[in-house]
Amino acid sequence: MFELPQRAIDTAAQVESFFQRRVLPSNRLWEQQAKAGQAVPDILRMLRAEAKELGLWNMALPRLTDDEPGLGLTNLEFTAVAEILGRLEWASHVFNCNAPDVPNMELLQLFGNEEQKRQWLTPLLEGEIGSAFAMTEPYAASSDPTNLETRIERDGDEFVINGRKWFATNASNANCELLILVGVTDPTAAKSQRQFLVLIPRNTPAIEVVRNLPVFDHMSETNLHPELVFTNVRVPASNLLGEEGAGFAIGQARLGPARLHHCMRAIGECEVLISLMVKRSQSRSTFGKRIDEYSSTQAAISLSRIELDQCRLLVQRAAHLLDTVGNKSARKQISMIKVAVAKIYQDIADRCIQLFGARGVTGDTPAARAFGKARAFRIYDAPDEVHLQTIARLEAGEQSIEGLEHYLRE
Repeated sequence: MFELPQRAIDTAAQVESFFQRRVLPSNRLWEQQAKAGQAVPDILRMLRAEAKELGLWNMALPRLTDDEPGLGLTNLEFTAVAEILGRLEWASHVFNCNAPDVPNMELLQLFGNEEQKRQWLTPLLEGEIGSAFAMTEPYAASSDPTNLETRIERDGDEFVINGRKWFATNASNANCELLILVGVTDPTAAKSQRQFLVLIPRNTPAIEVVRNLPVFDHMSETNLHPELVFTNVRVPASNLLGEEGAGFAIGQARLGPARLHHCMRAIGECEVLISLMVKRSQSRSTFGKRIDEYSSTQAAISLSRIELDQCRLLVQRAAHLLDTVGNKSARKQISMIKVAVAKIYQDIADRCIQLFGARGVTGDTPAARAFGKARAFRIYDAPDEVHLQTIARLEAGEQSIEGLEHYLRE
């Protein structure tokens, strides 16, 4: 395991204490308030204020400047904290460490001009507003951004946007005030130079919410994934994020840390599932034997521990590389953890369901919901196939062992 700096260890201890004292005991109340229709439940607002007062704020943003609020851990330092936040679906929001706001803030830090930062980055850092990222489209294989069909056309000093997006997480939440949209300006340009990113105020006219999408028939009260239609939506040309034609490169800069954070949180949820498996196996008996006496149960728990610890090491290494050599140089490791964690996440959730039997497929445990999230994880942030292709291509380019002919026989 990578040796974490003392600051990371101390911060994780503080977060753990706050999570156990204030966040976890509030879970039922959060669920009640969310089901009652509160877009940002009152208990969440209260806990956010407490976390901010403690300085446990914006921990997933390593580029924070001295005048920006928050702790700003490195990616490696944040791994221990993110695991804790992954135990509940809303815990990241308590500390302003949630997607899609964190990767959107990183985009604004890296590519926003001073006015864009004043208008959008500052309130996001303060936790006053929410944001969304609109790239994926229902009628295009969006894992290849060159397939995107949404058009961004220049009309004088304005951009006109037409297209359809979906899985624009948080875009239909009442707290969302900013959409970062990826679209095509010139379909005839080089494939990597067709895309623009534009900043769209959420209340801009002619943006239609078609529906909020269920994921495996589950509809979260707060984590909404809407389908949107943009019909002649107009924004000032000054809302361009970054340079013209640089949307592809900018989008890639966003995805590396976002994928890393998803994996970190998934590991935290898997730890909960393993603990539930152990507790269940020790408290139930069948055919005169306690469940943990069966070899199948022992294998399920043992394999889950082995595989999860392997994934943690992969994630820590990817985080270290992201910190030291950057997003582009860590591409292979980011793809590796995306594939590995998604698979183990699904396998551990499946084993937990099996150990809980009939109860495992209900909402009485987090296992069923985790299984659906894990299966979806193998698709979002690019499907497994795309990452495997990337890994194979980069591996081929990095191979340097000489004299391979001596290992072979004619």
